[in-house]
Amino acid sequence: MSDLAITLYGTALSGHAHRVVLLLRMLGLPYRFVDAPAEVRATPAFRALNPLGQIPVLQHGDTVLADSNAILVYLARLHDAAGTWLPTDPIAEAQVQRFLSLAAGEVRFGPGAARATTLWNYPGDVDYARTVAARLLQFLDDHLSTRRFLAADTPTIADLACYSYVAHAPEGHVPLDPYAAVRAWLARVEALPGFIPMPRSQVPPISSVS
Repeated sequence: MSDLAITLYGTALSGHAHRVVLLLRMLGLPYRFVDAPAEVRATPAFRALNPLGQIPVLQHGDTVLADSNAILVYLARLHDAAGTWLPTDPIAEAQVQRFLSLAAGEVRFGPGAARATTLWNYPGDVDYARTVAARLLQFLDDHLSTRRFLAADTPTIADLACYSYVAHAPEGHVPLDPYAAVRAWLARVEALPGFIPMPRSQVPPISSVS
């Protein structure tokens, strides 16, 4: 199955899609990226891939997977026999899972939600999202003060899952200046072979979105 063509449905500004793009590139896997904005996600063809209408979706032969973290696990298990990106040691794997849960929770509903509400007026309490983001960033800064990466001594899918929305937190008016260890970790992720940035967005004044 591993030699079959890979298609990834997403958008350039989706942090969920970006984390998958990062792993595909870091594993050296060729893939086709299909832009799937809201109008595409509402079509019957896309809903046949993911009835929830969400991105990203990965198609690999007859295998179709939704949910970015599930896709990361799939790709790492299938294409990284050494277990670099997803360790097989029970403790190390549990540490990765901890941060995958954080990516689906505090990262999404903190800096991710603050960014979405600020840039695109997504529904939600932006002040609450910024509070969650600040609490998350302080936790990450303390955690990374004695570590180079989130879950292991080397980068794992945990780092990729958390990177995009943390790196783009300022787009939700969540500053990164107070968190030196977080900024150093972001730089380490950005220095990895195959890294490609997610496009930056023009941020409106804070008075217009609060």
